[in-house]
Amino acid sequence: MKKTIALVLACLMLVGLITGCTKTTPAQSSEVESNTNSSTEEKNFSGTLKLWSFTDEVKTMVLAFEEQYPDVKVEYTMIPMTNGEFQTKLKSALQTGEVPDVVSLEAAFVREYIESDFLADVSDLLPLAKELGTYQFTIDIATYEGQTKAFSYQATPGAMFYRRSLAKEYFGTDDPAAIQELVSDMTKFEAAAKTIKEKSNGNTYMLCSTGDFANLFFANRQTPWVVDDKLVIDPKIDQLFETAKSFRQNGYEAQATQWQEGWFAGMNDSLVDAKGNPKKVFSYLLPTWGLPYVLMPNGAPKVVKAENTGKDSTVGIDTTGDWACINGPMPYQWGGTWIGAMKDSKNLELAKEFIKFSTLNADTLKKWALGVYTNEYLKKINPSVGDTLAQGAGDFVSSQKVVEEIVSEFDNAATSKFLAGQNSYKGFAAAAPTISLKLIQASDDAIQRSLNDPLSNYAAGKASKQEAIQQFKDAVKNALPDIIVE
Repeated sequence: MKKTIALVLACLMLVGLITGCTKTTPAQSSEVESNTNSSTEEKNFSGTLKLWSFTDEVKTMVLAFEEQYPDVKVEYTMIPMTNGEFQTKLKSALQTGEVPDVVSLEAAFVREYIESDFLADVSDLLPLAKELGTYQFTIDIATYEGQTKAFSYQATPGAMFYRRSLAKEYFGTDDPAAIQELVSDMTKFEAAAKTIKEKSNGNTYMLCSTGDFANLFFANRQTPWVVDDKLVIDPKIDQLFETAKSFRQNGYEAQATQWQEGWFAGMNDSLVDAKGNPKKVFSYLLPTWGLPYVLMPNGAPKVVKAENTGKDSTVGIDTTGDWACINGPMPYQWGGTWIGAMKDSKNLELAKEFIKFSTLNADTLKKWALGVYTNEYLKKINPSVGDTLAQGAGDFVSSQKVVEEIVSEFDNAATSKFLAGQNSYKGFAAAAPTISLKLIQASDDAIQRSLNDPLSNYAAGKASKQEAIQQFKDAVKNALPDIIVE
């Protein structure tokens, strides 16, 4: 999902430091050692495997799998999820019985399928997960009523990225430890936002959007959204309402919408207000994939195509080396892709072998993280893949064992240079074990989407707290009529 969200939405487009491109090259791929839990067992797998995904990055896994298993052909179908197309087609297939063998499931809707009766129980793969030290939160979200139904090849703890030059200007230091102390909880975070506004005369915002910190409050609830079929509004949600209103009313955020032009503009200093006055953004709250797929591509000048003159122009600056990354005010997780097998698969053993290969194989995960699966590498497997498919280095993988083995590879990575020398893997390696997803339920995504408009209305002063909460409850009733809303 990381790549899909960042690239798809950018084209329209988890605590610590962030990932990056490594010095590993295709020629060095032979140096990536195989592990004893490699899926190359004595079985001779053959046949055709049907796989549906919402992201093309899984196609990289498919090609690597076909290289390992030359007698297997994977029929890969990529269905976008921009407007729910993937979920719609999968649910339709479930009604007809013509299901794929393997599906990839995004964090926003994976739990819906985990709690359903459609996925096969793959709990027998848990010993491999234990051997690899697979991060527990990636297993918890895929486990329901004692059955584990999917595994992930990545872990996505979140962090806070900030501009070093602005930190020096407003706080007198850009040192990550010092800035972390200044924002170590939401009270301090808001106080820092006030300082930034005052010292910049309102020309620098703490954040681009109040939507940036919603995930933090969701992740730190003490109770799930639904208990005994009833909607429960955790105290953290009340705090979210008040924090969003404070940031909006006090001018601590740019009032941009995530994944739209203004939100990206803050990453390269091309943001302007309605009158054309230049504005800056101090920080962004993003997970592991935020650096290589969001900040780095958008932290560079943009070429604006001329409509009539024929002379293109450039906006923004190169912010490489002006970023740092810290834990931020609260731990959280954002995104991820899980691989599961359909219970009615006609080729279940082969489907499980693909899950093992892509999510529970140390050799695969190392190659994935270190950028071995370049376009050149993939073309050697299948020359028809085109010129764009590749998996760049830096994705934070789901195995603690693999992470610990490769963490030093990122000391001099391209993303480390983007962060002025910080090694992202070290930070995320410290953050990942602290993440918990035990509260996640199938209804979470629909409930949290129901909160968007009421939260915005309250922040903008268009509704009282009582009115906004009622709007939220009404939206939940409409989206999930089986839930009791009092």
